[in-house]
Amino acid sequence: MAMAAVGIAGGALALLLPQKQQRGGGRGIGGAVSFRRGASSVAVRASYEAGVGVMATKVGMMTYFDPETGKPVPVTVVGFRDGGNVVTQVKTTATDGYDAVQVGYHGVREDKLTRPELGHLGKAGAPPLRHLQEFRLTAVDAFEPGQELDFAELFKEGDLVDVSGKSIGKGFQGGIKRHNFKRGLMTHGSKSHRQLGSIGAGTTPGRVYKGKKMPGRMGGTKTKIRKLKIVKIDNDLRVVMIKGAVPGKPGNLLRIAPAKIVGKNIPKN
Repeated sequence: MAMAAVGIAGGALALLLPQKQQRGGGRGIGGAVSFRRGASSVAVRASYEAGVGVMATKVGMMTYFDPETGKPVPVTVVGFRDGGNVVTQVKTTATDGYDAVQVGYHGVREDKLTRPELGHLGKAGAPPLRHLQEFRLTAVDAFEPGQELDFAELFKEGDLVDVSGKSIGKGFQGGIKRHNFKRGLMTHGSKSHRQLGSIGAGTTPGRVYKGKKMPGRMGGTKTKIRKLKIVKIDNDLRVVMIKGAVPGKPGNLLRIAPAKIVGKNIPKN
């Protein structure tokens, strides 16, 4: 499972948010969750992707010089592991209640997966794949199980994409680093340099409100960077250069999907 190699930094390169149903509510048709607020009924629907996407692996960052202007552009190099992206399941409204395409990525040996996982992939005629992700679409007629997705066919240079991944974990951090708080006075008389400060009144409410910004674990969470531009697609090296930074460290799993642009691929209403 070797990845494509290019010279970087010294030559080293080796989706419906669940909501609790209130009393009197129920699950509607088409994946909608409806619940009552007083006398009115509100329906919450899962968001659709602007198009099918792929999974990839972060390789690292480098400087790309625009051949037309000669200006340097900071880019993130994204590669693809052996096995590529394969459609492992096509979900339809008739069978699953909604339309979606499940994609598998990163080929592995059979002994790396469980028998249920191998059975699920075997139905689609797909090889053993480590990662599975789902892209919810408005129409899935153009896809079939076992179909391989080529990045160069789905995207072209200049397109805008949304990149999701797990951010770099930074451990337990204080309020200044975690929430960009200002520090106190650094003079000798001050007894509050980097302390958090007041977190609430004493008698009323007599407790600390939930959601208060305080020290804690920072990073290591799912993060999405929106509307990043594809600068270069190199089919020979099987890498893609995306302008800017993407979540995670080198080797991190990424989810790349077409950017949602209101009025273009997302209705204004």
